[in-house]
Amino acid sequence: MLQVINPYLTRDNNNLRILIEGDGWNLRVLMLSWEYPPKSVGGLAQHVYDLTAALAKEGVEVHLITSGARGAADYEDNNGVYIYRVAPSPVSTPDFLTWVIQFNLSLVESAIQVLKDIGDVQVVHAHDWLVAYAARVLKHAYRLPLVTTIHATEFGRHNGLHNPVQNYISSVEWWLCYESWQIIVCSRYMHGEVKYIFQVPDDKLQIIYNGVDPANFTAKSEQAQRNSFAAPNEKIVFFVGRLVREKGVQVLLEAVPKVLQRHPDTKFIISGKGPYENNLKDLAFRLGIAQRVYFTGYIGDDIRNSLYDWADVAVFPSLYEPFGIVALEAMAAKTPVIVSDTGGLKEIVDDGVDGLKVHPGDSEDLANKIVAVLTNPSAARLMQERAYRKVVTQFDWQRIARQTKGVYSKVWQSRQKVDWPAKYNRRGHFFGKVYELFARH
Repeated sequence: MLQVINPYLTRDNNNLRILIEGDGWNLRVLMLSWEYPPKSVGGLAQHVYDLTAALAKEGVEVHLITSGARGAADYEDNNGVYIYRVAPSPVSTPDFLTWVIQFNLSLVESAIQVLKDIGDVQVVHAHDWLVAYAARVLKHAYRLPLVTTIHATEFGRHNGLHNPVQNYISSVEWWLCYESWQIIVCSRYMHGEVKYIFQVPDDKLQIIYNGVDPANFTAKSEQAQRNSFAAPNEKIVFFVGRLVREKGVQVLLEAVPKVLQRHPDTKFIISGKGPYENNLKDLAFRLGIAQRVYFTGYIGDDIRNSLYDWADVAVFPSLYEPFGIVALEAMAAKTPVIVSDTGGLKEIVDDGVDGLKVHPGDSEDLANKIVAVLTNPSAARLMQERAYRKVVTQFDWQRIARQTKGVYSKVWQSRQKVDWPAKYNRRGHFFGKVYELFARH
């Protein structure tokens, strides 16, 4: 069996490491993410959790450095995924951007010790702009190739850049893309967005879809009762997600009066929290539907699973959605889905086959589709069965992990062809040329 000796020297410039052994790569990856359970703000935490677990099963040694959370251990071995949680800085910060800088300093401090303890790694993998500073430091200090997953962009979230903070974040995103050898995006839609906004060449972008584990949706709450959320005769329309404008909950609320006119025995359950929550509650009051809408706030996974089980339809009317993991989750929970025909959602759902699509921002269209599901349960049942089959065949995490491992392998093999002598610094002409090549890839 062919064995390839990696010419990359360890930091003491003595030992050589064999990266290809037998049939596959023996990869060690340092991953950076600001979210990981139990710290969960959006969908990033679940993505990183599932991806790292699947990578470990594929033989990749993953060392993840992430933000600390109350009650979570500073170090944890989660079935072969090595997790290091950094404590927040004791210095108070005036705003979120300052906190991000301090968090990145803590990431670097932790990474230095981790790398000292574990030895060489082959790839640094960063998730989104919040870890950009630490990722770049580690890339250059240890001469490691950087892979980045861009989960969303500031431009896309706000339909443009409208203030200095948004411009700043977008600039950091551009910088992170520039510094990365390869960029992973979760949909064809995001491929086009990153290419357009940051002028990233095609050969630097890799599309790897998100996945979902149906086993995560089997456990139900033993305490929660359906009667606590809706009357026995009421149909349930369910939304779960972060309450921000781009998730389109306001479109769902605007559809509620139109649904109630034709199907009055309907309860609308909105689960999640976020900065747009009070705006949504005010809108429900102004529309005169406050008694038919239940804002649950944050819910645990077991209650979420129960609500999926009780719901007649799950609705995700996003205005901007890079991928739409919540749609996959509903499909995995065997709940009929209605999604906006936008972003990554349009790539997940086949309209009329395994779900329904609506025009983004169109409350009339959304109301019509909700009524169609509520009044035709046999058709809804057929769509949910097809959706579940799609989830288990096309969005399996082990398949995604193998694709991600392939990106690591490709990057490291390319890295071996780049000579980066330590005796040259960035002011030297030779290093400048090598730096351009390194950043380009």
